[in-house]
Amino acid sequence: MAGKALYLGPRLKKLRRDLGLTQAIMATDLDISSSYIALMERNQRPVTAEMLLKLATTYRIDVGELADEDADETAKRLQGVLKDPIFADIAIEPLDIEDIATSYPGMAEALLRLHTAFGEEQLALAERHETSAIPGAKAEEGAGRSDPVGEARAFLAARRNCFPELDDTAAQAARALDSYEAMRDHLAQQHGLELRLTDDGLLRGALRWHDYHRRRVYIAERLDHAGRRFQAALQIAILEQEAPITELVAESRLASDDGKRLVRRALQSYWAAALLMPYRSFKRAAEDLRYDVEALGSRFTVSFEQVAHRLTTLQRPGDEGVPFFFLRVDRAGNVSKRLDGAGFPFARHGGGCPLWNVHRVFDRPAEVDAQLIELPDGERYVSIARMVRGGGGSFGASSVNRAVAITCSASNLDMLVYGDTLKDAEPTPIGVACRMCHRPRCVARSAPPMGREIVPSRFRESGVPFDFSVD
Repeated sequence: MAGKALYLGPRLKKLRRDLGLTQAIMATDLDISSSYIALMERNQRPVTAEMLLKLATTYRIDVGELADEDADETAKRLQGVLKDPIFADIAIEPLDIEDIATSYPGMAEALLRLHTAFGEEQLALAERHETSAIPGAKAEEGAGRSDPVGEARAFLAARRNCFPELDDTAAQAARALDSYEAMRDHLAQQHGLELRLTDDGLLRGALRWHDYHRRRVYIAERLDHAGRRFQAALQIAILEQEAPITELVAESRLASDDGKRLVRRALQSYWAAALLMPYRSFKRAAEDLRYDVEALGSRFTVSFEQVAHRLTTLQRPGDEGVPFFFLRVDRAGNVSKRLDGAGFPFARHGGGCPLWNVHRVFDRPAEVDAQLIELPDGERYVSIARMVRGGGGSFGASSVNRAVAITCSASNLDMLVYGDTLKDAEPTPIGVACRMCHRPRCVARSAPPMGREIVPSRFRESGVPFDFSVD
């Protein structure tokens, strides 16, 4: 049969090694010369259709096994990486990118890993620079790298909080584990573990406890259904995703053991969320519902915070959703979680501006607040915020109220259900932080901007906390 020539060198070599064969033995099996095997493995000779059939019949394999299922995704990842400004002066055609991904997967993976490491180091440097800019903060060499929270944030941000390999295994598992009862049965059948709901008397304030000796997993009965499902999914992630998560952690540039532990926990939670909200079906639902966070929570039986968190992960190359930035803060302004998938300026400066709706939702429990905001440079964003409650569930149980906000560029306004009310709204002017905001006449200002001289108020009271020269 006339065949189309394919260059499958790296995959042919992998097949041979997986079979435990030398080039000489494979050549004998296929009735060709050893040198021809070597040439095919170096992509100096094509693998014809006839050769593919001979490989399939000789080694009883599916021809599809020689096709690189990851080649298309690798090409998409490469295309995304090559958009980085560092490569702006290098012209690489899409066909060349596809050829690299198909014919030289090892080199493609090496480039992707290097770029990820580069991004991680850049973010770590930014964290160190930010720390040194805070009055009274230690700025010794390497201080930022010893901060496990900063390390974990840099790890997630460098990868845009998107891990396709975890999404894929979670989506596959979700076909069978589509309910709390299904997860309970799975734990019993696959791991010999009994899943039980129990009270705080046994858990002593914990949400979940794997009692190894009794072969039981206890989940706090005070959790709502969404919380119970998440804890069951998290237990499955801990038991079944150790290998891929360990590999991801091993590939990182994490310096501290605490940083590695935080990343491991984040990836376990990522997989659990992906099980409850499989990537493709969740992204399709997000687009159909126009990113209505509450409606998505109802459809997937998950909480507002879980939906908001998941929306930041929709950055799979070639299948991206609207990029969102996620922030969770308490009343005192302490940031307990921060995920950046949108390049939002607050990614490293916290929620410093009191005019941002993430701070006013504490006065409106259970109400979603949508706000159009404008930064001093003129960039506009949409901010969707709501107060959420952590803990509680029984009388006297400790709880904490936090605000969760997700933001995206206002250029996506038409894609959001919130855009229907915001498209004609005047944006609220906010700043990254008071010391970095040079807007005059702000009654909410807590500090004067850097580099501005305070105007004397002997003859005139301005009515603002800090009156400074705008010249």
